[in-house]
Amino acid sequence: MPDSPTPVPLSSSTLGSLSPALAIPRYDRHALTAGIVHLGVGGFHRAHLATYADELCAQGETTWAITGAGVLPSDAHMARVLHDQDHLYTLITRGPSEVDARIIGSIIDYVHAVPDPQQLVDAIAAPTTSVVSLTVTEGGYPVDDLTGAFIATSANADDRSAFGLLVAGLDRRRRIGASGITVLSCDNVIGNGRVARTAALGVAERYDPRLAQWIEHEVTFPNSMVDRITPATTDHDRSWLATECGVLDRWPVATEPFRQWVVEDAFASSRMPLERLDVLTTSDVEPYEVMKLRLLNAGHSCLAYLAALDGLETVDRALGAAHLRSFLEVFLTEEAQPVLPPITGISVDDYIDSLLERFSNPSIGDQISRLCLDGSSKFPKFLLPTVRAQLVAGGPIRLSALALAAWCVYLSGPRDGLAPDAHLDEAQRFANASLDDPRQFLAFTTVFGDDLAGADRFAGAFVDAVRHLREQGVRSAIAAVLAEGSHLDGRPPR
Repeated sequence: MPDSPTPVPLSSSTLGSLSPALAIPRYDRHALTAGIVHLGVGGFHRAHLATYADELCAQGETTWAITGAGVLPSDAHMARVLHDQDHLYTLITRGPSEVDARIIGSIIDYVHAVPDPQQLVDAIAAPTTSVVSLTVTEGGYPVDDLTGAFIATSANADDRSAFGLLVAGLDRRRRIGASGITVLSCDNVIGNGRVARTAALGVAERYDPRLAQWIEHEVTFPNSMVDRITPATTDHDRSWLATECGVLDRWPVATEPFRQWVVEDAFASSRMPLERLDVLTTSDVEPYEVMKLRLLNAGHSCLAYLAALDGLETVDRALGAAHLRSFLEVFLTEEAQPVLPPITGISVDDYIDSLLERFSNPSIGDQISRLCLDGSSKFPKFLLPTVRAQLVAGGPIRLSALALAAWCVYLSGPRDGLAPDAHLDEAQRFANASLDDPRQFLAFTTVFGDDLAGADRFAGAFVDAVRHLREQGVRSAIAAVLAEGSHLDGRPPR
């Protein structure tokens, strides 16, 4: 795209003066209605659901625009930026050799529910709202990973948590006699709709049992699988837009060309016309979810802490290191893939090949630090189901153990260098205890449950990996584990 000598601040009034090479919304945004309220407007939402909604708007659909909502005090900055830009933002799509940029116009309002949640409650209750969607991170669901039971806490006893706000909105909807609604989770959680339903009903029971009964009858919670690598926005993204596209966007989004969305066809009332988009609707999302979470998301988390210990800052640099690429490929093909459920219409081999290609994309610059976020929430959902399945099958678990050992070693480093984690204090306490006895880390039952510390084969592999990492480093630890078996039937890494 041509350089712009005078970058223009992004807003509705400046769209017409932007570079003609920069795609802009051609539909009338004033004619749009927010049929979707979305809780947790981050980079992923704006690279995924909001772009699908933008395409529906461009096709003439006027009832599927979005009211975004921030539920954390830190969302105040997003509220200011989107307000100042008339809720417009730039989507930068970075392929290995080409870069595309377009302005997304599907978000037409943004509500910051701190300190006053009433505007969000009213938006959820509005008769024009058909879907409440969520990206509140894996740790935002008050549901036990192992038992599937609701976890009652002081945080979800009032209107301040994401699910407290959601339920308050549903309660308001019930009281004014509005119709049922669809709650659509877009988080990386297996059975995310089922888990969202458990969380909502658990909070509602604490409100009013009659509300819980209404939710059971009037609200649907479709499962979905979402997939698009979206790193955190950087100053480089902003400066590239200013220089190459002539637009000043304070919070653009950079992402990859690949995207995928699989949705259970279970909408309560008005149904999004997903058949107009590259979205797969199905009666059973779970096999697709399991594949993606145990391959892409587990692959990211397993790679993250090994790469961090090696001092690497981006995923493509990690994949460029032969020992880390070999580790990831063997983990995906020998530990994760064999215990996946059957997946109709998908070649898992091809999917793994696509992951290695996507992870290697040098244009994305996906940050290792981003992948290190919330390990205590991610590992139980992404990796430990593979470990447990392989223990039952008598299969390999040493690469998984090495990844978890890397997380333990990472956590025992300086606190100011660690990525945020909802259970960071607890995680560091167990990691520090592991300095004397590595097995002490497995007593971190928030992550490992009550079973894995007593699984001698896994615990032994974990202890060996921790000691090898601490004594000889990442490269040697990977080489030792890979040398223990005839990985890939003697084939070289792809």
